Amino acid sequence: MSKFVISKRTNGEFQFNLKAGNGQVILTSEGYASKANCENGIASVRKNSQDDSKFEKKTASNGKFFFNLKATNGQVIGSSQMYEAEAGRDNGIASVKTNAPEATVVEE
Repeated sequence: MSKFVISKRTNGEFQFNLKAGNGQVILTSEGYASKANCENGIASVRKNSQDDSKFEKKTASNGKFFFNLKATNGQVIGSSQMYEAEAGRDNGIASVKTNAPEATVVEE
């Protein structure tokens, strides 16, 4: 089962990873000053992941592919891992769209 995993960084900020049922991380958030803000970020992922226009497909300087999920205000909510091929990136986007709405939330 997919889940959002909230963890605390060494600098004291909170972040979340969206993990697919197989445990693979499919989306990683920015750092948040508070756990409440981190939880708001998760709610934003649930909402915005259902809108294709919120996914920004990118290519890194090393030629690998990734995507950002953006909120209505244009702020990046989460970023994917790097993929070797565009098809992998597209599968990652599909996975976020499928997993985010029903994912449970756990803390590490």
